[in-house]
Amino acid sequence: MSERVSWVPEGVDTGRPSAARLYDYLLGGGHNFAADRALAEKFLQAQPNGRTIARLNRAFLRRAVLLMIDEGIRQFLDLGSGIPTVGNVHEIARKADPEARVVYVDFEDVAVAHSQLILEGDPLAAIIQEDMTRPDAVLRSARDSGLIDFSQPVGVLTAGVFHFVPPEADPNAVVAAYRDAVPAGSYLAVSQFTQDLQPKEMAGIVEVMKKSQNPMYPRTKSEIEALFAGFELVEPGIVPTPLWRPEGTDTDDPDKAGIYAAVGRKV
Repeated sequence: MSERVSWVPEGVDTGRPSAARLYDYLLGGGHNFAADRALAEKFLQAQPNGRTIARLNRAFLRRAVLLMIDEGIRQFLDLGSGIPTVGNVHEIARKADPEARVVYVDFEDVAVAHSQLILEGDPLAAIIQEDMTRPDAVLRSARDSGLIDFSQPVGVLTAGVFHFVPPEADPNAVVAAYRDAVPAGSYLAVSQFTQDLQPKEMAGIVEVMKKSQNPMYPRTKSEIEALFAGFELVEPGIVPTPLWRPEGTDTDDPDKAGIYAAVGRKV
């Protein structure tokens, strides 16, 4: 039976699980439904380290944004931004510069609705409801927002979303379209599930996610490297999330991270 609460947009089928709401649940958020939680429990059966993987991915996003801020980036395009939770990109960036601008992009109705609530009255951030695999539409809406100046370097973020892009959507071409739209000095951050780490668990996750709106397509390190054509990878390159510029005394096992992460600079 589908749930219906006041903050759910009309027309949303709460009985059909989504990856955005599953991720919200793994991070400890409250914007998910019974169907999402049921799928998440199956996800955790296949990959018991699932909550840690979600946390490590969110931590990578923070460190990537801070690197870009240090390199002078003040405008961000967050593709597949998902359901807002603690540590949004505009919150991270504005601790360094209160004038940092962010355009979030997602097509999931609940994610968009909650982004709109959080960003209401914020002149320096916006959410656009578009499919990131349609870069022409995304870029047009980003320009129309008035928040992204494509003559200046942009931080393009794809944290934990490219594993939902099927091969037939040509992920390399999708990234290339965003690369070609931004000037030299722009940055690209990517994190995505891989079968290189814990292949048995990854195969189980793929099976679980076939039952959601968002099937999953893990990629090898070499396939992820291909996404960075035209970008120069910054140190330490493509590594498991806890090894990408760790802070403090991080003791998470990189072999159980499940996700590769990397950042590149357009040359």
